[in-house]
Amino acid sequence: MFHEPARASNSYIKLTAMARFGCGTKRYHPRRCDMCCTRVCDIYQIINIIKRRLSPCRGLVRVSCYKSLTFRAVCFLPNNQEKFDFFFTNFCYYFVFGKGASVCADRTAMEEYKLKWNRCLDKIRDNLGEERFKAWFSKVEAKDYADHKLVLLVPSRFYVEKFEDDFYNVMHAAIRSEFGDGIRLAYDYFVIGGDQGSKVSIQSPEHSHLLKNKLEQSLSNKPVESRAMQFDSQLNSALNFENYVTGRSNRLPYTIAEHIANHPEKPDFNPFFLYGNVGVGKTHLIQAIGIRIKERNPRARVLFVSMRQFQNLYQSAYLKKEIPDFINWFQQMDAILFDDLQELSGKTGTADALFPIFNHLHQNNKKLVFTCDRPPMELDGIADRLIDRFKWGITEPLENPDYELRRNILKFKASRNGLDLSDDIIDLIAKSSNGSVRELEGIVMGLYTRSISENAPITVDLAEKVISHLVKKVERKTVNFDMIVENTAEFYRLNPDAIFSKSRLRDIADARQMIMYLCKKHTGLSSPAIGAKLNRKHATVLHGISAVSDRLEVSRELQEAVSTIEKAMLG
Repeated sequence: MFHEPARASNSYIKLTAMARFGCGTKRYHPRRCDMCCTRVCDIYQIINIIKRRLSPCRGLVRVSCYKSLTFRAVCFLPNNQEKFDFFFTNFCYYFVFGKGASVCADRTAMEEYKLKWNRCLDKIRDNLGEERFKAWFSKVEAKDYADHKLVLLVPSRFYVEKFEDDFYNVMHAAIRSEFGDGIRLAYDYFVIGGDQGSKVSIQSPEHSHLLKNKLEQSLSNKPVESRAMQFDSQLNSALNFENYVTGRSNRLPYTIAEHIANHPEKPDFNPFFLYGNVGVGKTHLIQAIGIRIKERNPRARVLFVSMRQFQNLYQSAYLKKEIPDFINWFQQMDAILFDDLQELSGKTGTADALFPIFNHLHQNNKKLVFTCDRPPMELDGIADRLIDRFKWGITEPLENPDYELRRNILKFKASRNGLDLSDDIIDLIAKSSNGSVRELEGIVMGLYTRSISENAPITVDLAEKVISHLVKKVERKTVNFDMIVENTAEFYRLNPDAIFSKSRLRDIADARQMIMYLCKKHTGLSSPAIGAKLNRKHATVLHGISAVSDRLEVSRELQEAVSTIEKAMLG
């Protein structure tokens, strides 16, 4: 059981604060305090009021007054958080006038975050015992704290793994009690002791520690009759929302998934059909749904299953003549996350078993989530009645990561592996790889292993070498102005000559703005040059590019139009 330890400290800390008195008048005449309604006759009574309020601090308090009723209080307090809180509550709250008051604290003994970390250590010691505490925490110190991120200096990476695997619950409970919720943890360690050049910074992996592994489940000491339905949810604790990097190309699917996970009781978006190319993050996103549901309700029966696994289980039940039991077992779930639905194609028996499972769960408002490499209407070899049910909820594509998202993913993966990648290297990788998230992960791991094996720093040359082994070079067509006009006119079913006319018809104006946007994106033409080719002013071109860029963030129709035209041009 986690509990607060007793504290005893003989050290003192000097605190200094300055503030204006709460009454709001600058004159030395008798007045009544707005906050405490105390009748104040002169300056000395004000000082005595402050001293009386601070007297429970049991420390030496000196209060002096300056012009305009500005007070300076110096207090030597025991090294204790409750005393700090009392000092600032009673001086700075009751005696601060307006927003212009200045409050400053000079803690000469130690910075606040280090004091909090010391209190965390006391709590960890009480829960682990003296022997284990000395073995693992005696050499750990708080190095920095900023933007809700606490950095700990540890002797080696082995300590990081030990803290995350064995001491996670105790550490994070202590840290939350002192620093509050939303604190991120990071670790620094030196590969070569004392060598500043060998320092590695690694962020605490955001694993869901609620999910127990099979061994922990089998060792549960709960009475058999009190145990819930026991099974492996097939959820990977690393594939949660905290580890999912978002950008413009995947923000909508992420928002839908998070809504489903946070509100499983609502019938919205059921089923959720997510489709996209290989390696764009479909499995990660639906696993995050299952993990969040389990975190909010540990008793929820959540199952992640690939369609290949579902097919194998069906075959086993068929041979044992246990199809009714097979269907009944799946119907007891609160949420089922089906991966790679395209594997169901041509499997008539498996589809027939899935049909009553789908109906039962949907009718009882249980969550159904599917991933696939294509939308439902393009699935072949699956009964129409099942395809029709896939369309009952929401169908959403997950696009390949765009350039900005690729950069963010690279930064995130590098920080998780303790790599310090320069902006030049990140830009190089992001521009070289137009494929999947898995490809980006492979490049980061390739840099990591190559840097260790060659005992060399990560440079642009090393990155180019890794990219040449992992990224397939694609011959890209050279895009020019005429190609953009031709393909855009074909998409909008217009005569190219109409684009150069003075017509302001909606379709022609939209096509013209599309050409401006694509020229800016794919050619080296300047805005005045684009305007000259279209017989338009420079300001008109800037407006057209801005209009398309702004609408792209909210218009699915426009996103599909840009994608279609670019595919036609680039092949």
